[in-house]
Amino acid sequence: MAQLRQDLHLGLRSLRRNPGFTVTTILTLALGIGLSTAVFTVADALLLRPLPMQEQDRLVMLSGERRDGTFANFPLGVS
Repeated sequence: MAQLRQDLHLGLRSLRRNPGFTVTTILTLALGIGLSTAVFTVADALLLRPLPMQEQDRLVMLSGERRDGTFANFPLGVS
């Protein structure tokens, strides 16, 4: 426990001596935490939660290939 207290004291003293490094460190941590939260929120909404409908196993997606070789999603039209 005493070693942990000494390490924290040394770390805080080092951060106090270099304010530019401290600001950069805090901004990097904030950006990383915010980005991780955003990615998890999107992944949770799109991949982990079930879709709000019954009989999800009957859900299909239609797509087709055009004559020029590009792909088109629904609605399938004649081009």
